[in-house]
Amino acid sequence: MSLVVVLLVGTLEAACGNNTQPMMGQRPGSSGVMGQRSGFAASMMGSIPRGYHMSRLTCAAPSSLPGTAVYVMLGDMGMTHMMGGVAPMGSHMMLRAVPATVPAGKVRFVVGNMGWRTHEMVVLPLAAAQAAGQRVSGVGGKVDETGSLGEASASCAAGSGEGIEAGSVGWVTLNLARGRYEVVCNLRNHYANGMHQLLVVS
Repeated sequence: MSLVVVLLVGTLEAACGNNTQPMMGQRPGSSGVMGQRSGFAASMMGSIPRGYHMSRLTCAAPSSLPGTAVYVMLGDMGMTHMMGGVAPMGSHMMLRAVPATVPAGKVRFVVGNMGWRTHEMVVLPLAAAQAAGQRVSGVGGKVDETGSLGEASASCAAGSGEGIEAGSVGWVTLNLARGRYEVVCNLRNHYANGMHQLLVVS
């Protein structure tokens, strides 16, 4: 297990375990929040790919979520929020999910947007002969979401929304059968720019 995986899981678990519970959709107070200098962002410094922006996380998922945990980190390389707009093709973006293999049943996804653009996480099934990263983007720079199992796309809240803003956490719990899945960000051009990873449910 790589250093980045150990740090990602350890710091997210610690932060979620120390979190005082806010109402869903509200931002918690400063105590127990991922992304403080002693928390997630500080632990990741020096362990993430060179050149990636790391926002401080300002909220956390509830610690009482059911299921096997998968922690997902979203990121962007290069400029900061001062440069906005749609991500052009060729931008360097990152989606890392750990662990990459989980048992069938309830799986809770805790998704931290460490980047500076808005992102999301969608879970899509993979056909037997299909590999992660092989989907073709269509209209609007997005891939087909047919068969989607669910998504985390709300800032500091569960389920779907308008996207996970920079420095925010979203979460969702899904029932997954055995099989191969692809965890993706499906905002315009984000998939083609590298935001996808294989998830195996055994």
